[in-house]
Amino acid sequence: MNKLNFAFLSAALALAAVAVDAQSAERIRGTITGLSGDVLSVKSRDGKDLEFQLTEKTTVAAAKAIKLSDLKKGDYVGSTSVKNASGEMVAHEVHRIGRTVKEGHGKWDLLPNSMMTNANVASVADAANGQELTLEYSGGSQKILVPPGTPIVETGPADRSYLKIGEYVFLVANAGADGKMTALRIQVSHGGVKPPQ
Repeated sequence: MNKLNFAFLSAALALAAVAVDAQSAERIRGTITGLSGDVLSVKSRDGKDLEFQLTEKTTVAAAKAIKLSDLKKGDYVGSTSVKNASGEMVAHEVHRIGRTVKEGHGKWDLLPNSMMTNANVASVADAANGQELTLEYSGGSQKILVPPGTPIVETGPADRSYLKIGEYVFLVANAGADGKMTALRIQVSHGGVKPPQ
């Protein structure tokens, strides 16, 4: 095998590895049951006892409640919504996020038939049953009804000291070939405010 073919094969294998890693990423929601060294124990919302390896690259963020009025035109947010009987998209939650999260509108796994919209705030207007949030993203937009009492949250930088028994977490983890899970990103409840998504 010449050097050119070897380089091409190496690049192809690297891309394949990245694709596998992306495909193996899982979203987990649950309650912390323990933290021992670099191992976080969580009881998932479906009752499974899981363990996650923490590394120096694992990021931790804590949830903080905000108001819909805190969101301004151009802010980047995510919202989980479900269509009601009238066909309106109704928010289950809204969270302010960083622009590193890909924009768009697609299926989400928080609730049956739920969708996630990551987009820029275009407007917030009064509506009959709450407020109407208009979100715009490349190639489309969504109008989402936000009823009173809908959780509106953002997250801020935190560290492992926030990972206490009894706190709720929403985390993204990769499953290795050996079946062990490595936590990539963790959002943790704080002061009674849960990561809503």
